[in-house]
Amino acid sequence: MDKLEALHDLVRMARSGVAFTGAGISTESGIPDYRGPQGVWNTETPVYYQDFMASREARVRAWQRGVRMYHRCGNAKPNDGHLTLAELERRGHIAAVITQNIDGLHRDAGSENVIELHGTNRYAACQHCWKEWPATVIIERVEKGDEAPDCDACGGPIKARTISFGQAMPEKEMRLANEVTLKADLFISIGSSLVVEPAASFPVLAKRNGASLVIINGDPTPLDHIADLVIRERIGSTMMKLLSQLPG
Repeated sequence: MDKLEALHDLVRMARSGVAFTGAGISTESGIPDYRGPQGVWNTETPVYYQDFMASREARVRAWQRGVRMYHRCGNAKPNDGHLTLAELERRGHIAAVITQNIDGLHRDAGSENVIELHGTNRYAACQHCWKEWPATVIIERVEKGDEAPDCDACGGPIKARTISFGQAMPEKEMRLANEVTLKADLFISIGSSLVVEPAASFPVLAKRNGASLVIINGDPTPLDHIADLVIRERIGSTMMKLLSQLPG
């Protein structure tokens, strides 16, 4: 049996599958992998949350980068990987998508149960009173010269609703991700390096709880040795081939 056949059989039988996605699923939509050669990890110094809160200069740098990232993501469209996962959810094979991505492409593709562990760049929020705005509103303020926008209600600093270095992971999303992982009969990690904790612990939890573990990624990961199936092919084409073989 080849690997695509094995994946087909696992997905066909799954009734509470979970997809866990990282930056690699969005590279085919034109968004550089976070840890790739053109990714933020290698090209820009991250702004830590504590610095963002303490320093206007840090907030200016964060929003300069945020504007660039927003426009980069704003022009991106869901690719075959995103679209296939949405269809697998519609057909009842995938119960949830846990994503490390902030680009919103899973929701654009039609996935409904999406758990965004690292937040979203589609919104911004005051870090004091938590008033919220669509990101476009704050991006426009920045581009018009308000380099580090403050809240018009309480004066607190406004930040993209993404999780920064040094910022606590969101309790609700972590709880929901834990719940769906424990219920999973199939856990498919797609486009994740599986090195960023605590998110990378979810595949291990699923496997220990009896789920079949599939890893689809271009490069080796630290968890390949515990996976039931490892596929190192392009994500979009692999997912579309899978979908073509499943009953509608």
